[in-house]
Amino acid sequence: MTNYDESTCGLSDEDYKTLAAIRAALRRFTHFSEDAARVAGLTSQQHQALLAVRAASDGTMSIGELAEFLLIQPHSASELVDRLGALGLVERKPSVTDRRMMRLNLTASANSVLRSLSVVHRDELRRLRPLLGELLARLN
Repeated sequence: MTNYDESTCGLSDEDYKTLAAIRAALRRFTHFSEDAARVAGLTSQQHQALLAVRAASDGTMSIGELAEFLLIQPHSASELVDRLGALGLVERKPSVTDRRMMRLNLTASANSVLRSLSVVHRDELRRLRPLLGELLARLN
C-alpha cells in the first residue's frame, strides 16, 4: 500500500464519506451472503468454493486453481474440498487430459444448493445496484 500526502491526494470530505458508504454497503452484502450460506448449511468459504467451481470454464477446477481463486494455500483448499466432499457436494475425478491430476466436480446436490443461493444473491445485488451505482458515480 502506498502512503499518500493528504495535501496532494485530492480527496475531499465527500470522498471519504462516499468511500465509507461503499464499504458499509459491501459489508452489509457480505453479512447477507454469510447468513444466506449459513441457512443453506454452508460456510461462506464453502459457498464461494462451490461458486468458483461452477463458474470455471469447463465446470471443473483443480485444488491449485481453487486455492488461487480463494486466495488461500493449497493445503487449506484441499481441506476445504475434503469437507465439501464429506457433505456430498464435491467429487474429485481424474482429469480427462492428465489422469494424474484430479479435477473438482460439483454434485447434483451442490448444483441445487448453489442455484438457490445464487438466485437470492443475484436478487440482493439487483436491489443494491442503484445505491452502489450512485455511490461509485460520486468518486471522480
